Amino acid sequence: MKTKIGNDWNGVLKDEFEKEYFEKLTDFVKTEYKSEVCFPPVKDIFNAFEMCSFSNTKIVILGQDPYHGKGQAHGLSFSVPEGMKIPPSLRNIFKELASDLGVDSPTQGDLTSWAKQGVLLLNATLTVRKSKPVSHQKQGWEEFTDSVIKTISNKKESVVIVLWGKFAEQKVSLIDESKHCIITSSHPSPFSAHRGFLGSKPFSKTNEFLEKKGIEKIDWELKNDQVKMEF
Repeated sequence: MKTKIGNDWNGVLKDEFEKEYFEKLTDFVKTEYKSEVCFPPVKDIFNAFEMCSFSNTKIVILGQDPYHGKGQAHGLSFSVPEGMKIPPSLRNIFKELASDLGVDSPTQGDLTSWAKQGVLLLNATLTVRKSKPVSHQKQGWEEFTDSVIKTISNKKESVVIVLWGKFAEQKVSLIDESKHCIITSSHPSPFSAHRGFLGSKPFSKTNEFLEKKGIEKIDWELKNDQVKMEF
C-alpha cells in the first residue's frame, strides 16, 4: 500500500504514516489484498487525497465504508466510476441535488469533478473486502481518518464539513465549530433519507457559506454527456 500521495498531503500526513498503528494497518491491508478480493484497487486507496489537495480542501463529505461490489469503489466516498449503476444512496444525493439547486439529476455517478474543485470525498475506512461491508473497520483506518479531520480543523479555516447520518455525526467532536461550518442530516440511504436528508439543502447551504467567506463556490452540477449506464 503506497503512502506517497503526490501533493501537499504527503507533508501534512507524514507523521501519521510513521506511527505504529499505521504500520500495523499497512500490514493488514497488504495481507488482505494478497489473500482476498478487496476494494478499491490499490492504486485508488488514497484517491480522495490525490484528487483534492490539503491546500485546496474547502469541503469534506464523510462516508463510512467503500462500496463492496466489483467495479464500484474508486477511492471517493459515495462516488462510482462512469458506466457503473448509480447506488441507492447516491441516487438520493442526486435527487436532493436536483431539488436543492434546480439542476438536472445526474445520470452518471463519478464525483471526480467535485473532488477537483476542493471537495474531499473521504470514507472513514478506506478499504473493504468484496461483498463484506465494514470488514476492514477497527484496523486503524478510523484513527487515520479521524486524524485527517482533526488536522483539517486545526490547520485550516472556514471548511464545510458535511456529516450525513449518526456515524458521521459522531465526528463533530473532532471539529472546531468556531472556525468551520458543520452541516448534518440523516444519511442519504433509502432507509433514512426521508427522515431529514431529503429537503436538507446541503449544496446550497455549502455555497452560501463559501460565498459569505469570499471562497469560490462549488459547481455541483455533473455533466451527463453521452454516458452509457449499465442497469
